Formats: sequence, structure tokens, C-alpha cells
Amino acid sequence: MKRNFNLHFYLKKPKNADIGKFPIYLRITLDKKRSECTTGRMAEEKEWSETGMMKGKTSKAKSFNDYLRHFEVLAYEAHRKLIVANEPVTAVSLRDKIIGKVPKGKTLVEVFQEHNDRMEILVGSEFAPMTLLRYQTSLRHLKQFIKLKYKAKDIELKDIGHRFVADYDFFLRSERKCANNSAVKYMKNFKKVIRISLAHGWINKDPFVNYKTTVKVVDRVFLDDAEILSLREKSFDIERLNLIRDVFLFSCYTGLAYVDVKKLKSEEIIHGKDGERWLVTKRQKTDVPTRVPLLPVASALIDQYQNHPLCADSGMALPVCSNVKMNAYLKEIADLCGIKKLLTFHIARHTFATTITLSNGVPIETVSKMLGHQSIKTTQHYAKILDKKVSEDMASLKEKLSNPQVSKTKPAFIYTISGK
Repeated sequence: MKRNFNLHFYLKKPKNADIGKFPIYLRITLDKKRSECTTGRMAEEKEWSETGMMKGKTSKAKSFNDYLRHFEVLAYEAHRKLIVANEPVTAVSLRDKIIGKVPKGKTLVEVFQEHNDRMEILVGSEFAPMTLLRYQTSLRHLKQFIKLKYKAKDIELKDIGHRFVADYDFFLRSERKCANNSAVKYMKNFKKVIRISLAHGWINKDPFVNYKTTVKVVDRVFLDDAEILSLREKSFDIERLNLIRDVFLFSCYTGLAYVDVKKLKSEEIIHGKDGERWLVTKRQKTDVPTRVPLLPVASALIDQYQNHPLCADSGMALPVCSNVKMNAYLKEIADLCGIKKLLTFHIARHTFATTITLSNGVPIETVSKMLGHQSIKTTQHYAKILDKKVSEDMASLKEKLSNPQVSKTKPAFIYTISGK
């Protein structure tokens, strides 16, 4: 940090001006760079000395020069404050400090947009397209909030405090009609930008201190055995509906999300060391490897569509249409099959986690591995313990309690219940 600087007062005489009073300016020189500002005083050329002061010892000259020396005091005080605040000391920053000009700081929309621009470049390698879309939507909500609340297009980061955070949370829930978990996700996106700002030193305090929010556990919708059977046995007159149903069923028996089924290639269906067919791919959302042994229903669907024109030409495992069309057709399929649930493609993933695997005794660790989850906690959100499983577990407990060999041994009973 540069500590030495020079000050010089001079008469700023416009070209082609010979007589009259001219403004007195202060020139600041630091590291061979200059900046200047007006002192608000004027003098005639004959009154001005090359030393940078007014000539003479009159009371007028003394008062004039005392005023200029006050500017020098302001300059040295500004220099001290910049050093104490660990801010850059330049000719421009000194000038701005002297005249009380506050430099424009980083703004929220500016930093958020920079973040999104960087993320867009990394889509496909480090981020999924849907992740970028979520951040773009979050930025759009923030812009709407700033316009509504502050009648502005942007706001400086230093002006963001707890009140801003709380008001934005309320805006999402009231004006945007966001459900709790959606609001939490948007606040999480906003908080990431705040963390970036803190790391760069653009702000000194975290406005999220004392702000807390909780994701509510949502009951996952899934199909039961009877509903899956109705889908499998139903034959539609429209071939398009048969195809949509088959792709949906494939996900029910593999746990793949829509985007992963759509990008699944025929070459990703392999024969494992056990001699069985396996699905080996990577989740687009997390880039985590997914390996799923194909159940007979899923394997038969792969064989059924291997010669389909769309699959033969593209090398894809299944002919998958857009997610929008898929969900629209699934609602039609649900009506024709007498399924009262609002059917969306992601329900297939929930169905695999519950009806197909967990309810049939597959350990949650295995299910988590097949779903491609990075944490078993994520699987627990998908996995719903069914009444059927509870009934089976309690039946097993009743059998143990009715067995005299088990009931006589109290420690063994305690071990069975607590798992300790």
C-alpha cells in the first residue's frame, strides 16, 4: 500500500482567458498518477503564487491560505482512514474521500448475474441445466422484489441486512405464492451469492445471521402394486400412450429420473459378472454413477424397443419424448387406468424406491446405491415405509414373542427391539 503522496494547489486558468478570477484546484499525486478536485475558491492570477498559496500577508490572504491548509488536513485524514480500513490508497480514492464521494460498491444483481454467467459456462461439466435454470429463476425473483420494494433495478450489497432477507422471504411466500420448500430453495440460492460476497470482502456482515428456515418433509406420491399392475395390463388403442406407459414403467423398475432415461444409451445396458443384464450410467443431476441390475420387466422393455426407428437411428435405449408431453400423456393414462393420483414421471422414481424395492425387503443402503444418491439421507426422503412392511415386521415380532425360547430370554428381546 502506497503511503507517500503529494498535494499541490494551482490556479486553473482556461485557455484564452487573460483577466478575471479563476478556480483554485487541488492536485493529488500518488504513484505517478494524478487526480484533482476543486477547492471552491477563486483568485486572480496576480494574487496567486507559484508556491500554491495566495500572495501577501493581508487578512484576506491569511484567511484564504488557512482554508487551503484545511484541505491538506482533510487529505492526510483521508489517507489515514483508508489505511485503517485496509482500503486501496490511490490518488482517486484520496480525492473521493476528501470531497466525501462514496465509491459505488458491488451490487446484488451484478454479482448474482456474474455467478449465473460462470455457471452457464460450466453447464454439462460441473452443473446440470436445471441447476442453472433454478438460479436464473431465483435472480428473476430478486429483481422483481427489488423493483417492488425499493423502486430500483439493483441494490448495493452493503445495503442488504436482516430486514432485506426477511422481506424477500415474505415476498416469495406472499407475492410469488411459493410453497415452503420452494421458498427455501430460492433463499438458499440467494445465500450462496451472499457467501461469495463475504469471501471477496464486498460485505463485512452476513445478513443471514439469525435467519432460519426449515425444509418440510413432503409425503412422496408413489404407485402401489395394484396401480402398477393396472398400468402393465392396460392396452391402449393409441400407440403413443402405450409407448409413454412403457417408458414410465421402465423407470418404475429401474428408479431412473426422466432426464437419465432420455439420455440412456443402448451401450449402457451391459452383462455383468453375474451373467445378468445391468444398467450402467451416470446421473445427470449429480454425475454420480448408477448401476442397477435389470428386473425382468425392465429388461423386456429394452428388448421390445431395441428396433424402434428412434432407437436404431440414435443409439438410445428407449424412444423418449419431451418431459412436458410425457407428463401430459401420463395424466391421460392415469384416467384410463382408473388411477386417482396426479401422475407425473418422477412418481416412477418414488415407486421404485418404495413399492418395488423397500417394501420387498431390499435394504435402504442398496436402494440408495441404485438411485445414485450421494447420501442415504436423500434416499430416506424418497423411501416411505409402507403399511405392508410395518405389518410384516410386526408379524415377525409377534412370532418371536410367541416363541418360548425367545420370550424366556429378556436380554435377547431387548437386543431385538433396540438394535443395540
